[in-house]
Amino acid sequence: MTPAPALTWAQLRDLKCAELEGAADGWGKSSNRADAARDRIEQQLLTGLRDTQEGEAARAAVARLRQLGRNFQYVYTECGLLRTTLNSLAHEMKAQQRALNEALDDAAARKFAVHADGSVTYPAAGVGLIDGAAVRGSTASSNGLPGLVPPSGLVAPNPNAATAQDIADRVVGAVRAAAEIDWRYAGILRRLKAEEGLKVPDSTWKDAAGDAEAVRGAAGAYLKDAIPHDASPAQRRDWWAGLTQEQREEYLAVYPDQIGNLDGIPALIRDAANRDNLRLLIGELEGRDDERSVTRLAGLREIDRQLGAGAKPGEPPMYLLGVSDEGNGRAIVSYGNPDTAKNVSTYVPGLNTSLDKEFAEGDLKRARDTAIGSRYHDPSSAAIAWLGYDAPQAIDGLGTLAVARDERAVEGGKRLNEFASGLTATNINDDPHFTAIGHSYGSRTVGAATQQGEGIPGVDDIVLVGSPGVGVDRAEDLGVGKSHVFVGAAENDGVTMVPSKRQAVLGASVSVLGPLSLLAGDVADRGDDDLWFGKDPASEEFGARRFRVDDGPGLAGASGPTIAAHSLYFDPKRDAASSSNIALIAAGRSEKISNQEYR
Repeated sequence: MTPAPALTWAQLRDLKCAELEGAADGWGKSSNRADAARDRIEQQLLTGLRDTQEGEAARAAVARLRQLGRNFQYVYTECGLLRTTLNSLAHEMKAQQRALNEALDDAAARKFAVHADGSVTYPAAGVGLIDGAAVRGSTASSNGLPGLVPPSGLVAPNPNAATAQDIADRVVGAVRAAAEIDWRYAGILRRLKAEEGLKVPDSTWKDAAGDAEAVRGAAGAYLKDAIPHDASPAQRRDWWAGLTQEQREEYLAVYPDQIGNLDGIPALIRDAANRDNLRLLIGELEGRDDERSVTRLAGLREIDRQLGAGAKPGEPPMYLLGVSDEGNGRAIVSYGNPDTAKNVSTYVPGLNTSLDKEFAEGDLKRARDTAIGSRYHDPSSAAIAWLGYDAPQAIDGLGTLAVARDERAVEGGKRLNEFASGLTATNINDDPHFTAIGHSYGSRTVGAATQQGEGIPGVDDIVLVGSPGVGVDRAEDLGVGKSHVFVGAAENDGVTMVPSKRQAVLGASVSVLGPLSLLAGDVADRGDDDLWFGKDPASEEFGARRFRVDDGPGLAGASGPTIAAHSLYFDPKRDAASSSNIALIAAGRSEKISNQEYR
């Protein structure tokens, strides 16, 4: 409950908001120094130590430096929140000062007297109905209900009465609003208090997450409302470029979740925002024991571990372009800077992908392997793992049906196009080469993206691996020309045969296909090269370029049925042919791929 006003209108009038803004600048400088110290630790000290030193002492030093870096990150976050809180307080107080001063100016212009309690005395005016004399003046007091003027009975009203009442209401209204603002921000500032000690454990980040939420709630009108969520990625890029350095720093401190996930913001900025948002998300999930939170936390911790470990010598650096707790979880990781690379590939995963440890270890490795392979052919290459949609889940009770439908692919396609539009807006090269790679149900998502608007923005080549179909029957319908559509389908990948001319093999192996097993009993093959989502991309009739992949392990493994071949396309050790061909295409060297006969 908001307390009664403790301010007077004189105090509000004389409030020096510039002093609040000066204090905010001081906290901003502290935040920037902490950020610079963190950067020096992560970009110079840790990198140099890892590259030149080995042994137990070196590992211990690395651990201590990482802890120090996290300490500076915490200082950066909390000082940034203090800056924004004070600036937002000044912003809101200025608005009430303006309202008060306008009311006081109106009173002075009419020679009304404004008293300390906010009441307003006005002079005689008008003409009485009985004696024709001027109606006496009086004093108007605000009852907190603007616009109410006491009835005048049989006496003609003083024309000054309504104006005086309006001025009194405005004065008291401004003071009441300022008192509420002061009370609200005092509570926020009281909780922005650092823990004692030199360590910043996850429990402290949990408090920091609560601090950030409180400041966001208070600073909505000051910052949040200006974030261009409904603009195009190119407009968002221009919006960010037009901000002052102080404004950028405040957005990064208070809204790292929104800036980090906003397509059109430069990759370096998104990475910085998302690294901070990652720590806040870990703090929010820390201590929860439900299965979803535990699973999500494991995935976030693994991403955080990889970011902290840094890139090995000769490998591309890691950029966190997106992370959130939405739906099944969101994570977008690039190996190499997609704003400066001439070749940028985006890998879209499929069935059963969510923000968990398996994604953080397996799917990120696929993008990293692709980036390393592409950079062998052209050093100016980057590869992205894009979990920007809710892929069907076999274990959620609905995944069995979702994987057989188009809805998630269509929605995912919209999000993929938005992301791709952001890549084209921020890439600095005149004619960059973009590749979309869809695996499993992700190939259906890529296919859906090509059918919306003018297709996937900027994409030159499309790669489909382990595909159950893409929603169209001809490669040329994907919008990049059939010679720019490439397909990899392992002979032992059952997902690429549901249903197909190998229906008999599928029937014998149906128990190994999880949710896809339901499709086999109800769907008859409409033709030798039809799959569930259209023509088999590996067929001649589809018309894509089929590249060579290894057959993969058989459907019957040592411990029972398996579809291991479905997951090896990106692995340079277990499917060297496929990973090499994918890397060539992603690097813009598709003329060098090795081909395979159509099915």
